[in-house]
Amino acid sequence: MVPGYILQSMKKNLISRILITFFMVTLINVSKSDNPRPGPTSDTYHKLDPKISTKDVIEINGDLTGYRLFDTNGNPVNMDEMISKVKSADVTFIGEIHTDTIAHNLEAMLLERTWDKWQTLSLEMFETDVQYVLDEYMTGHINEEHFLKSARSWENYGSDYRKLIEFSKEKGTSVIAANAPRRYVNMVRRMGKNSLLNLPEEGKRFLPPLPVPDASSEYEKKFKAIMTAHHSMINMVTDSPKSENSQKNSNSNFEDSKIEENNIIELEAFERMLAAQNLWDASMAWSIASHLEKNSKNRVLHVNGSFHTDFSLGIPEQLNNYLPNLDLLIVTIVPSLDYPNFRDSMIGLGDYIIITDGKIEASH
Repeated sequence: MVPGYILQSMKKNLISRILITFFMVTLINVSKSDNPRPGPTSDTYHKLDPKISTKDVIEINGDLTGYRLFDTNGNPVNMDEMISKVKSADVTFIGEIHTDTIAHNLEAMLLERTWDKWQTLSLEMFETDVQYVLDEYMTGHINEEHFLKSARSWENYGSDYRKLIEFSKEKGTSVIAANAPRRYVNMVRRMGKNSLLNLPEEGKRFLPPLPVPDASSEYEKKFKAIMTAHHSMINMVTDSPKSENSQKNSNSNFEDSKIEENNIIELEAFERMLAAQNLWDASMAWSIASHLEKNSKNRVLHVNGSFHTDFSLGIPEQLNNYLPNLDLLIVTIVPSLDYPNFRDSMIGLGDYIIITDGKIEASH
């Protein structure tokens, strides 16, 4: 007989694989579900940065054309145009898929080419309760080893985000640890958003003012579509076939009652998950707003998972709640197996949409 702890481990591994597969399918659907528009072939798209040699680009990307840049409607644009827009925006959001190697190289290039003393980097990858640790590292008080341990850095920090931190450190600029502490996100996922109200004041200082504004109906709809698809995939893998007797009794009052009870439980679980997702968005928005209120001449370059900012939903909406009338710019980076073609389903994902080669090996 297989021990229970092994079965539990096998179940977790299976669910992890399903999640990875689901998001890969989502990416493929984005790039293959509608009419393609051939990507541009101009030499202006052939290099990540003028300072990088052709040899370096090949080593980084596997070919000379690792990305293509478009406006929100799918028209090819020049990188210099987008960089100019970044420099003039109050806040620029760069939405990524966390395993996209080319996206991480682009982020480092954009940070360098848009940098001046007024620009501040903000990252989803660090949480508000480690801001002082990040500050200590940026000012040279602690070494990198202690910084990584104390700041709870992501597993892929070294390969994907270290270059952003080190560039900012070299320039002597601060970095915003923008995200909500994961223990509080987990708390909302388990017990609901009102559970945050019972936190001691010491904990609340790492969060936006409570209660946080609710997610918009458009964002809720998008989140529900993702979770419904995910739930369906879980059921396909884990559900056992119904017996003949259960099928015969499917119309009984007992079965109807159980279905209704399950629907209520699922609705409550969805609401908690949406509230947890919304806490991430609101926390990052509050972190950015708080920085700009103290530094009104500054602008922010924020890196986050693309779901948080796609179609200007999520963080941009919450930021408008906290600090309205800002000039916001959304840059969405989309890995596509159909690279370099632009698909109609990508229209509106961001003010600028960068398609990267989805066949490039993931960064981790």
